Amino acid sequence: MKSVFKGTGTAMITPFAEDGSVDYPALEKLIDFQIAGGIDALIVLGTTGEAATLTDEEYADVAKFCIDKIAGRTKVILGTGSNCTRKAVEKSRFAETLGVDGLLAVTPYYNKCTQNGLIKYYDDICSAVSLPVLCYNVPSRTGVNILSRTMEKIAEIPNIYGIKEACGNMEQICETARLIRGKCALYSGDDNLNLAMLAEGGQGLISVASNIAPKEVGDVARLYFAGKTAEALALHERLLPLIDAMFTEVNPIPVKTAASLIGISTPYVRPPLTVLEDAHRAAMIETLKNFGLSVKE
Repeated sequence: MKSVFKGTGTAMITPFAEDGSVDYPALEKLIDFQIAGGIDALIVLGTTGEAATLTDEEYADVAKFCIDKIAGRTKVILGTGSNCTRKAVEKSRFAETLGVDGLLAVTPYYNKCTQNGLIKYYDDICSAVSLPVLCYNVPSRTGVNILSRTMEKIAEIPNIYGIKEACGNMEQICETARLIRGKCALYSGDDNLNLAMLAEGGQGLISVASNIAPKEVGDVARLYFAGKTAEALALHERLLPLIDAMFTEVNPIPVKTAASLIGISTPYVRPPLTVLEDAHRAAMIETLKNFGLSVKE
């Protein structure tokens, strides 16, 4: 079966300074924190990375910076999806020149294409590059859902290597897993369902919470693959309050605040997003402390 990585990948935030510029020292610190935590892949400039609000120049600069700083220490997957197929193809071709390990292409958003339109979208991206491509299904954010039978067809495209599945519907996820089994990989795109998706034969996780706890989220997959399911379950359940805290407001607002509170990044987001509200901040501090993390208030 084709897969880009096995284990845990972090859907990385992009740190910003208070003036809105990219905070490169914080980005380097975050990369080192992730690698020290044993993360298996870093997903750069995906939706958690606020790629849609970066200029083309910023996107290119951040991508190059991350590849340079990661320096082969873990796998790099670059987010190249767009609501415009031509733009997604351009970004994917650019990514190929950088030598990344794979691409993550979110479905088109707002432009609510048909299921046949989704097949064409991924076929156009894959026809333009030779890199492994992961689909990303997150209908709560995009308004477009890759149905199971559609994913079965998409999986036949030679360089489709898997799907990051965040539809939130376990019935659909189980059917997708069944239909693509042996063809390409299933990755959890919903931290709450990480263990359930591994049990369905998932190759790994693409996590938001691992920005904050890379070792612990990574250990869930490591324990599961080692056959230590009881230990994996216990750790996953310990992580659930932390995971829930990452989604008290729209991603990545909470995780950026959490990253700033534990001293690895900054809380700032690009408009129209705004920083975490005070009531949620207080709850976040309590959750981080309860998890055993050192908080800088």
